[in-house]
Amino acid sequence: MRNITTKIALIILSGWFLYSCSLVKNVPDGKYLLKKNDITVNGDEKNDDDHKAQMYQLPNTNVLGWHIRLGIYNLANKDADSSYQAWLVKNPGWHNFLTKTLSEKQVQRLGNSFFVSGFSNFAKKTGEPPVIVDLNRVKKSRNRLHAYYYRQGYFRSKVDFSIDTLENKRAEVNYSVITGKPYMLDSIATFIETPALESLYNKKRNEAAIKKGQQYNEANFTAERERITSYFRNNGAYTFQQNNISYVLDTVGNNYKANVDLIIDNETVRRGDSTFVRPFKLYEISQVNIYTKNPTREDQTIDSVSYNGFNLYSSGKLNYRPKAITDAIFITPGSTFADYRRVFTSRYLSNLRVFNYPTIQYVEDPNDPNKLITNIFLNPRKKFRFTPSADFTHSNIQDFGIQGSLGLTIRNIFKGAEILELSTRGNIGSSRDQAIRDRSFFNILEYGADAKLTFPRIFFPFNTEKIIPKEMIPSTLMSFGISRQRNIGLDKENFTGVLTYNWTPRRTDRARTRSAKLDLFNIQYIRNVNAENYFNVYQSSYNRLNDYANEYATAVSPDYFKDPTAEDLELKIEEGTNGFINDVLATPAIVTVSPEDERNISRIEERRERLTENNLIFSTNFTYTTSTREGLTDNTFFIFKTKAESAGGVLSLLAPLMTENKDVPVGNRTVFDVQYSQYIKGELDFIKHFDLRRGKVLAMRAFFGLAVPYGNSTSIPFARSYFAGGSNDNRAWQSYSLGPGRSGGLNDFNEANLKMAYSAELRFNIFGKLNGAIFGDVGNIWNIWDEVDDTDFTFNGLKSFEDLALGTGMGFRYDFNFFVLRFDVGFKTYNPGKEEGERWFKEYNFSKCVYNVGINYPF
Repeated sequence: MRNITTKIALIILSGWFLYSCSLVKNVPDGKYLLKKNDITVNGDEKNDDDHKAQMYQLPNTNVLGWHIRLGIYNLANKDADSSYQAWLVKNPGWHNFLTKTLSEKQVQRLGNSFFVSGFSNFAKKTGEPPVIVDLNRVKKSRNRLHAYYYRQGYFRSKVDFSIDTLENKRAEVNYSVITGKPYMLDSIATFIETPALESLYNKKRNEAAIKKGQQYNEANFTAERERITSYFRNNGAYTFQQNNISYVLDTVGNNYKANVDLIIDNETVRRGDSTFVRPFKLYEISQVNIYTKNPTREDQTIDSVSYNGFNLYSSGKLNYRPKAITDAIFITPGSTFADYRRVFTSRYLSNLRVFNYPTIQYVEDPNDPNKLITNIFLNPRKKFRFTPSADFTHSNIQDFGIQGSLGLTIRNIFKGAEILELSTRGNIGSSRDQAIRDRSFFNILEYGADAKLTFPRIFFPFNTEKIIPKEMIPSTLMSFGISRQRNIGLDKENFTGVLTYNWTPRRTDRARTRSAKLDLFNIQYIRNVNAENYFNVYQSSYNRLNDYANEYATAVSPDYFKDPTAEDLELKIEEGTNGFINDVLATPAIVTVSPEDERNISRIEERRERLTENNLIFSTNFTYTTSTREGLTDNTFFIFKTKAESAGGVLSLLAPLMTENKDVPVGNRTVFDVQYSQYIKGELDFIKHFDLRRGKVLAMRAFFGLAVPYGNSTSIPFARSYFAGGSNDNRAWQSYSLGPGRSGGLNDFNEANLKMAYSAELRFNIFGKLNGAIFGDVGNIWNIWDEVDDTDFTFNGLKSFEDLALGTGMGFRYDFNFFVLRFDVGFKTYNPGKEEGERWFKEYNFSKCVYNVGINYPF
């Protein structure tokens, strides 16, 4: 054993030595590969991103210490074409053969072909050349470090560097920063030539970003310039710009104190070849002109109308109700010019989705030089838009499928900027599932239709302007849908109706965006057409029930089995399964079993009843989202979403008034002969990304969800319950296969009403558009405060945190710009469904791993 260990260690050390030597393959003699930048500030080591950003040279990128891209680059032939020419000279026979077969010109071109240079070009393009220490760049890094601390008030800082050469052509660069004392702001004087601007400034002087006693920081001066500019431009100063503000800093003989002069000169105006200076004006809006056109009319004569002080002009007859457009305009006649009104107007008009991006222009009023005329140009989008699509599919339900959809969008349908969206969809597929009796090739079918109507306002009987003003860009969505399945599970029919209000609450922090969504009515009716197919679909439930029937076969009626003489007995589905369950649970019991087996058979029946019953869900929910993400390329942000939902409250008030519920106790009441669901539900979802620079991102997600049944329900409808596993959850388990608790995923579709999940993922670039990831997923689902009482399934306080499953793995992502194709491999690292002592790493191998394919990132 000791010899084997020694050999393995020797192989690893030899491989590491060869790998280490190969990294400097393309480092010339006398040059050094940059191994590390060591930065110390006043004797303390600094390794944060801000200091790294000052470096002109950084070491080659690595993944967990492995320089993958540098290794790929080193695989390339440095000069493949020259090597090819040398090979031709060394092998004249081959040269002559190739010339006779092709031609001399083609032989020469082979040097640039893929067969000769292709791999080397690929390796150079996707790899990363060695970062060789460059003295000039080191000096530039030193100067940049000095400037970095100068901007923070360390005007007398000193920066030195040294280069330490190491063995095997490597070197470290050491930077030493001595900051000295920082300069502090002393007096702050303002010199504003325009009296109107000086008056405005003094009103908000206490909000200044630079204050006496502060340490000098250039960022504060930039923030103050932005604050003043925004404030002035939102109070009439249309022509004011940031470059109209200047600072003068006096540090001479002030003992590390700086006196600041903030200077705002008068406006410089250029007219033709001459310029002159005048005080800044605070403008008012005299007119608001809105120009649009009607592309559906051949007659393009100008149609004009005045509405609430707005002038609307249309090429052809105006195709919109004036109020529909003016409601989106925040720039009003008689108001003071304000930049934020232009931003709100542009955003609101864009959100209508009936116009392309608007153009907003201001011109001085020729009748009054202190006023502006606002011209808004609107270019309508096409009224009708068709969106057909078709695709081939494959899933765990169907081996092969063809799906298609057809959508129709009608804009401005009622001349109030409303949008009607109609869509139909269908899918036919082939499945070899034994639960499907139809053996024709295309034996499963799914189809549906949806209708959505969007209003650019709150559609409500009462005026909601004081509660949700138009600055919040409110909208209303009414949607209706229907879908039908055949030979898919229990062949569900699904009817939905939703009334949704959306708005964007006012920003109190410029770095955060907020959105609110209220589903005032969210109605869903689910009808299981083929409920008798339950035991064909849910095979795990059938197998467990059949095992009990075999165990007590002598007491079970032979009529319940397909072949009573067979060695392994199989219950007939429906007749046999229902008969056996009824015989066990009858009072008195016809088939006597042990108390534990009776409880388990009762649970199988309870689950069957729950999953086959029709559901009527009448809910109201509210979702509030806060995000700091500024764009698709932003990798430092967080998103926090909270959701609260209540179902069945309204129906619980109406149900006692209906004759069908006369003398019916709570828990069995129905509406239109369907038992309605009643529960409350809450969710917290938090996503955080950290930009680690150089293509590395640490992404994390935490989720908590709880749904509690009450009143008319003892469980949560399957459609509103939680599951664990899958490509966007715990990737070491397939969807619905994890939990609940430590039960081990006994059912085909495991779900529960409590969920906790946490995921962390380190993303990094491998080369080009190919990225990699290392991840860990923690979580599980449990039953709590519902009809399930088995402690293996339920949440039992702090001890249940031992049921949190851990999956780890790695993956690859390829960025196609418009979407990301993702492939992950998850390994069961800790499986709470196993016996104690068998939970850690027992399934950590490729035979037990789960492969996940997904589109875009999981969070």
